[in-house]
Amino acid sequence: MGSIQLNRVEKWYGDTQVIKGIDLSVEEGELVIFVGPSGCGKSTLLRMIAGLEETSRGQILIDDIDMTDQPPAKRGLTMVFQSYALYPHMTVRENMGFSLKTQGRPQAEIDEKVNYAAQVLKLDTYLDRRPRNLSGGQRQRVAIGRSIVRDPTAFLFDEPLSNLDASLRVEMRYEIAKLHQSLKSTMIYVTHDQVEAMTLADKIVVLQGGIIEQVGSPKTLYNHPENLFVAQFIGSPKMNVMPCMTESDKYVLAGGSEGGAYPYGREATQIGVRPEAIDLVSPEEGDCQGIIDVTEYLGADIYLVVDCGELGKLTVRTDGESEVEAGDHVGLQFHANKLHFFDANGLSVSAS
Repeated sequence: MGSIQLNRVEKWYGDTQVIKGIDLSVEEGELVIFVGPSGCGKSTLLRMIAGLEETSRGQILIDDIDMTDQPPAKRGLTMVFQSYALYPHMTVRENMGFSLKTQGRPQAEIDEKVNYAAQVLKLDTYLDRRPRNLSGGQRQRVAIGRSIVRDPTAFLFDEPLSNLDASLRVEMRYEIAKLHQSLKSTMIYVTHDQVEAMTLADKIVVLQGGIIEQVGSPKTLYNHPENLFVAQFIGSPKMNVMPCMTESDKYVLAGGSEGGAYPYGREATQIGVRPEAIDLVSPEEGDCQGIIDVTEYLGADIYLVVDCGELGKLTVRTDGESEVEAGDHVGLQFHANKLHFFDANGLSVSAS
């Protein structure tokens, strides 16, 4: 098992409320990622689930049992932190089996579980090394292995890759994805990196200011954001947003450029379009025109920052073979079926 249910969960520090009535269901075997900017409450919420932070109000159910007031040891969960927290004088084998040893488990059981975890994490040949002889990625795998041997109800990860360099982060993302596929265990993972969230999660929980902005699959959040915050937080480069007006059955961009059909009932004040949903056309055509300010060559792709006057600077993703450069005057054509509209409160008007 491994289901987790939060019912109207709140966290207060004195008169300051940091978690504001969270309702959330984590199903058995899901990899759920909490993502959001610094200070949004994602790590606090994770620590509340673990029992490391007291729950001020509400309920935390683990496998349908109320664990709100139970200490961490009673919850059957295990947590992997940013820091590896390995014992430097112990070998990998000893580090991974230490929690079982302190519980008085038989040595044969400890060896069996450590060997299994080492096999899953490809640490077989490192079991007799000490932490100082391991790379950062290997140390993080040892920390994860220490959790695996405990056979927990669910794994909790608190920004486990934040101390690794860029190449190791990519490698460890792959390792965690493979681990989830192999163990089929429930996992809750906290990160501020939306790329990690998009590439790893079955379900993403976007948090801001102690509340949930949206819950859904990576594809759902990317294609159907419910508000402007989610629209711009999910996706890299972020969604372009421009002021607009709606007139009966069409939309009009700032500056008076007439757009296409607008079939939605509620009035929109802003229009959003992702960088890959814009085509370069001749300067006299398109939904708007501008001058290329900056080009960012990435090999297969080029990111262009185009100054469109009253509409602001728009980011365009185009093919890496495009013959464009800073100073070029271009037209921008939006993909009509990929537009997002938002009202004055930042709520989505469209579901496109």
